[in-house]
Amino acid sequence: MADDQDKDLQRFLKNVDEIANLIQEMNSDDLAVQQKAFVETEKRLLHMKEEEEEEDGCRTALNKTMISPPQAPTENTDELNPEAFLASVEKDAKERAKRRRESRALADALKEQGNEAFGKGDYDTAVLRYSEGLEKLKDMKVLYTNRAQAYIKLGDYQKALADCDWALRCDDKCIKAYFLMGKAHLALKNYSTSRECYQKILEINSKLQTQVKGYLHQVDLREKADLQEKEAHEHLDSGRNTAVSTKNLLVTLSKPGQTPLFYAGGIEILTEMMQGCTEQTLFRTHNGFSVISDNEVLRRCFFVAEKDAIEETACVSVLKLWQAVCSGNEENQRLLVSRQEWARLLPSFLASRILVIRQQSLALLLQIAQTGNGRDLIISHLDLTQLLEALVSFLDFPDKKATNATRLLTELALEDRLQGWLRVNLPGVLPALTSILKHDPRTANPTALCQCLTILGNLSAEPATRRHMAACEEFGDACLGLLAKCEEGESRFREVTYMLLGLMMNLCLQIPYVSESWATEVSTQCLSLLKSQDGGILTRAAGVLSRTLPSSLKVTEAALRAGVVKKMIKFLKTGGPTASHYAIKILAICTNTCHSAREELVRLDKHFNILLQLLNSEDEVLAGNAALCLGNCMEVPQVATSLLQTDLVQVLLKLAGGNAEKTAVQLNAGIALGKLCTAEPRFATQLRELHGIEILSSTMKYISNS
Repeated sequence: MADDQDKDLQRFLKNVDEIANLIQEMNSDDLAVQQKAFVETEKRLLHMKEEEEEEDGCRTALNKTMISPPQAPTENTDELNPEAFLASVEKDAKERAKRRRESRALADALKEQGNEAFGKGDYDTAVLRYSEGLEKLKDMKVLYTNRAQAYIKLGDYQKALADCDWALRCDDKCIKAYFLMGKAHLALKNYSTSRECYQKILEINSKLQTQVKGYLHQVDLREKADLQEKEAHEHLDSGRNTAVSTKNLLVTLSKPGQTPLFYAGGIEILTEMMQGCTEQTLFRTHNGFSVISDNEVLRRCFFVAEKDAIEETACVSVLKLWQAVCSGNEENQRLLVSRQEWARLLPSFLASRILVIRQQSLALLLQIAQTGNGRDLIISHLDLTQLLEALVSFLDFPDKKATNATRLLTELALEDRLQGWLRVNLPGVLPALTSILKHDPRTANPTALCQCLTILGNLSAEPATRRHMAACEEFGDACLGLLAKCEEGESRFREVTYMLLGLMMNLCLQIPYVSESWATEVSTQCLSLLKSQDGGILTRAAGVLSRTLPSSLKVTEAALRAGVVKKMIKFLKTGGPTASHYAIKILAICTNTCHSAREELVRLDKHFNILLQLLNSEDEVLAGNAALCLGNCMEVPQVATSLLQTDLVQVLLKLAGGNAEKTAVQLNAGIALGKLCTAEPRFATQLRELHGIEILSSTMKYISNS
């Protein structure tokens, strides 16, 4: 008996699962799925009816008075006609799909209205529109997540959590729902649950590790702040002197209508009290930020354009207080920087005509920028264009202020968010970046100027940013102007010249250049720098030349007149790997376009000792360009004949038939072999004996297909 009951239970549970699946399929947007579900449902009903008849031996109809015997089949055969039934099912499915499309269209329209209201900050209306949309379509997850977001803005975190739960019922991998749940639980101080929600995002998409790490850090900060506040209030309740004094002094500073010096004096005393986390936290929990920022007398001091001595004193006292309050306290940093008025004031203070205000503003921002969270606050809330302009203006300071400003700029520039912002906003920021190049190295702080040039060089390594820079004629001219000034005092401005050449090397990667005349002027200045005794300057000047010489024949001819072939031969004899790369590339360019360059190279390297050595190099760039130079030189009479006693054919054939990563190596070696055999037929005999024709043919097919 028990076994029969277990079987009945299992059968019942199986039917429940199957029926639930059929209901879900009947509500599908896919018409084919709906039709299939209706057919399966009808089959199930017919099957159940047959099972009942087999078990009872008759079909019964129950009423209050009698049980009837089995009835004869009715004459209405339409009910049992399969074609008619399927047609009815298809019609019903189409009607359902049509009603769902209409409902979705209405829900989408209401969602857009809700989004518009949300964008305007009208969160109540947004909630109303999303709710109306859900009345049209109950399983639209975006309406749940959007309404949850609006509820969070309204501070109704429990309703937000309920909506997130419904969104997850629609899609158990909804990342936005988990993100909003994490945010709501964080607001409710459910720190562990908040972390679990954010960790769930990683389980769904491991590529979001950077974002999730940021969310988890925010949970840690808020939990830490919560613990700090509990501890601070315990100190206050215990009667600790500084804790009580902090509270009382904030009450005193809340008195309206006092003189600026009254407030400045009180703020200085308050600053001295900020000896640790307890006092900093009590300052926060007793509305210290509002007490200072909302004070009408102090606000006039903050915003007046031309400040007198008293107003200056008041501003400086507040800036020093912020430093004391925010030192090592990330929650206080967040509250300060996220306040709209201070997000506006800090960049303007940084550009103030009053030196001490600039200095204290810079010190405050440097303090905040010590952590990744602090840098993120600065990037998120401050006017970055204004901040950049203000920091660049420090370049004219000869002392530590300039290096501190550029240190702050360097730390911010390393952040991915700032780099992304720069890429998007570069046209508007480019004037500030160009102003860096317009500083006179004789008056600017050399260390700070080098730091700024390093930032520009790093930015120019990104193709989209480089394209904007190269397209700006003013930026290109500023580079030339600074390079000319540096050349006047080469030894004094060695580091500036070196950094500037790195930037210009990147700019020269952009084709077309700023202009042909710009490329000509750059080449002229770099040819002049080849007289330098500094190896780093020589290498970078050659690097720039290797990228500007192809711009025109005029530039190449000017380089030849300046003796560039002889200088590059010297580079190949004594320079390092990087210098050799640039040197052989310059020689390849020159010999490719000018016969005089070929003749000079033959004269300076009579037996091709240098080129033959490079051909055997494992460095493909060196070997490929050496093969190109050698092939070009075969056009000089008698050169090919002088090489008959060498193993040149074997070397070139090895390069042409090898598995080089760069097909240019194989191509250049093949061309050199062709020119060699044309200039001296005896080389063609050697090539045939080595089955070189077959190798070259195979190689050329490979290159053409790759």
